[in-house]
Amino acid sequence: MTSDLNVSRETLNRLEIFHDLLKKWNTKINLVSKSSISDAWERHINDSLQVYHLAADEIVWSDIGSGGGLPGLVVAILAKEFHPDRYVIMVESDIRKSTFLRTVIRELDLQASVLVSRIEQTAPMDAEILSARALADLDQLLRYAEIHLTPSGRALFFKGETWEKEVETARKSWSFDLVAHKSKTNPNAAILEVKDINLV
Repeated sequence: MTSDLNVSRETLNRLEIFHDLLKKWNTKINLVSKSSISDAWERHINDSLQVYHLAADEIVWSDIGSGGGLPGLVVAILAKEFHPDRYVIMVESDIRKSTFLRTVIRELDLQASVLVSRIEQTAPMDAEILSARALADLDQLLRYAEIHLTPSGRALFFKGETWEKEVETARKSWSFDLVAHKSKTNPNAAILEVKDINLV
């Protein structure tokens, strides 16, 4: 149920509460697609869990276009056990989704906050880790990363089956170091770890 992470009973309980709130709120707000909510553990929570071990001891983690808190809330839940000093900033322009995010943060007492803002209008966040899932193509994500990452920071972007084509397109405008981590929930998908991002 919790990927390959060895988590405490308390962390598992928080993930279960998040899962239940996600299902409850999704009946009124489109946090995730209706077709995937019945399999939310595998499709969304387990998928989000796998990004956590790709970070090291970075403190400031920013998640852009957070939506239903995937992976932002999952990262904050794991951080409570594994990195208590880590702080997660979630950026979400939709007020209703932001209300959901804040509700989960409050109920689970997480080290996190929500900026109700469009990403391009958000002041630079100096993030050490920047994550995004199902948000935009890689070229656009790199534009956000250039603004919001520290010079030594890393981006962790969830990408589907067309990730190699997106990388090829992005390299026409950007230079960057890339490590593609194969997804554990979809053999054709990947989490792209990107750093040293510069316009060509």
